[in-house]
Amino acid sequence: MNAYVEKVIEEVKEKYRDQKEFVQTVEEVLSSVSCVLDRHPEYEEAGILERMVEPERMFSFRVVWTDDAGRPHTNVGYRCQFNGAIGPYKGGLRFQKNVNESIMKFLAFEQTYKNALTGLPIGGGKGGSDFDPAGKSEGEIMRFCQSYMTALYRYIGPDQDVPAGDIGVSGKEIGYLFGQYRRLRGDYQNGVLTGKGLSYGGSLIRPEATGYGAIYYLNEVLKDHNDTLQGKKIGVSGYGNVAWGIIKKAAELGAKVTYMSGPDGYIHDEEGIVTAEKIDFITKMRRDDPLHCKPYAERFGCAFVANEKFWGVKDVDIYMPAAIQNDVTLKEAEKILASGVKYYIEVANMPTTNEALQLLRNSDIIVAPSKAVNAGGVGVSALEMSQNSQRLSWSEEEVDELLKLMMKNIYKDSKKAAQEYGLGYDLVAGANIAGFKKVAQAMYEQGIF
Repeated sequence: MNAYVEKVIEEVKEKYRDQKEFVQTVEEVLSSVSCVLDRHPEYEEAGILERMVEPERMFSFRVVWTDDAGRPHTNVGYRCQFNGAIGPYKGGLRFQKNVNESIMKFLAFEQTYKNALTGLPIGGGKGGSDFDPAGKSEGEIMRFCQSYMTALYRYIGPDQDVPAGDIGVSGKEIGYLFGQYRRLRGDYQNGVLTGKGLSYGGSLIRPEATGYGAIYYLNEVLKDHNDTLQGKKIGVSGYGNVAWGIIKKAAELGAKVTYMSGPDGYIHDEEGIVTAEKIDFITKMRRDDPLHCKPYAERFGCAFVANEKFWGVKDVDIYMPAAIQNDVTLKEAEKILASGVKYYIEVANMPTTNEALQLLRNSDIIVAPSKAVNAGGVGVSALEMSQNSQRLSWSEEEVDELLKLMMKNIYKDSKKAAQEYGLGYDLVAGANIAGFKKVAQAMYEQGIF
């Protein structure tokens, strides 16, 4: 490993040893780009890595809201504006009880390189709160969102920082956040948030975009291996917007999701989640009870396994972890390896621990990284920003074609970057290198600040 890269990694480990998620993703990315630093000593001279591993701006704030009984509650809000070298900060808001500074920083760091891969002029950021919308009334969620935006609105804008949705932040929450932003600003900057409703500047297929993009990326992988989606069986963890998009597009293109999981366990539908009735039920289930997937098994008479993960089952062709970070540990990776599956396509942000990912990368399994696979969501968010700035509304077909082209280019660029540095068909390293080079060069050309 390049000595400069090794030094920065060790400094981050020591300085942030209590922020495991952030340390993990820094180590994974910088280890991959060591070969780039061998060819670009000017990056070391300019201290690019030391700046690259520190957010340009990271802040937290108190969020006070009242429940339906009038009792006040206090949560912590965050926004990490990590890197704006190639455009305004861009990244979602996550409302989940386990949100902390480490998770915000790791997500924003990952977002920086993911956004660079899209080819669009957007920097990396992330935000959220330890507020959990589950079990809250509509009024409570609205009051929380209004309080959160009251603390945040001074620091965001169409040319400064453009948040979107993430776990716990659906179109409903985005609507409440935008309404409060508009009230406080006194003008209509509809490019300040993405994932908006269609009635006030949102883009068609934005809710499905991350899942659709993941399938488009997977399709490029399969084509390169003289394979096809037709008839493939897929195991997907999670059943939120991302998994929902995967399920819809897979069914449309001739594949089928046969395993799906939630916090309570997993379902096995041998016939596949392919009908409109099943897909619509997932939408309803996600809205009404985001903590349980068992109702799907009860409704459609298929198997449900409580409190277990399906990693290691042998009757799938493709694994697609699409739920949450560190979902697949070394123990699960060993099961996946033993299953004989050929394709492991990460979709959630950092769903695999470093040790597990290294094991899978060193095997015969074809591994694709989340920062490339799930970039379609933020890509369509950037397309929404373009529509807002031009006062346009593109058709579903137009957005879908742009998304498909974007994912094809991300795959091509990642593959090319790995080959350029003698790494063969290493899509993980290739994605890191392609994103890093764009951000690092922009930082270098803009001087030291």
